[in-house]
Amino acid sequence: MRTILAIETSSDLASAALLHNGRLLARDSAGVQTHSQSVLPMVQQLLAEAGMPLSRCDAIAFGAGPGSFTGVRTACGVAQGLAFGADLPVVPVVTLQAMAQACRERCGADDVMVMLDARMEEVYWAQYRFDNGWQTVTAPALASASIVAASGTVTACGNGLLAYASALADKGFTVCEGIVPHAAQVATLAHGELLAGCSIHARDARPIYLRNKVALTTAERLAKAAA
Repeated sequence: MRTILAIETSSDLASAALLHNGRLLARDSAGVQTHSQSVLPMVQQLLAEAGMPLSRCDAIAFGAGPGSFTGVRTACGVAQGLAFGADLPVVPVVTLQAMAQACRERCGADDVMVMLDARMEEVYWAQYRFDNGWQTVTAPALASASIVAASGTVTACGNGLLAYASALADKGFTVCEGIVPHAAQVATLAHGELLAGCSIHARDARPIYLRNKVALTTAERLAKAAA
């Protein structure tokens, strides 16, 4: 077993996890405004609980997005800083795939559609299938919730389901409730990625952005409402 320290801050929940000797330790804190202040104390708590220094980790993993613009930047920046300081590799993990992993752990689903509220009447979404490992059926994308469509029968999860319930009411999805991005699943997925040799140098770590604009102008909002 490799030792993975993971950070996830792409949503309203900030979390950190440490996978060490087959044991998964985790901490989380709600409130997006405090992510940058809460992550490092959580990391320190986890390392103290495991009785080990950061330098004994094999890699630093982070939820790379898509998600909150500030949140994914925070996770990437913290992971880079820790990795540079301890001379460790980095493992980026797609936030939506980590949510699919959480859905499988909680609800036993192998075909999962993930929808994360992207604001502005849109969702970040993707579809995954587990078959001796996760396969990407539909790559992460940004779209209006009303046009999201599954390939086959899926279990759906994520806060996009609640945020745009009316637009998704006729989709017929089986729902796995309470799934949010969390460092616990980031650590689990990163362990497999590290064993497969899929780590990178800290300088090459990048967040995953699917939206270039984070706000509409007044004219654009009026036009969208009229449409």
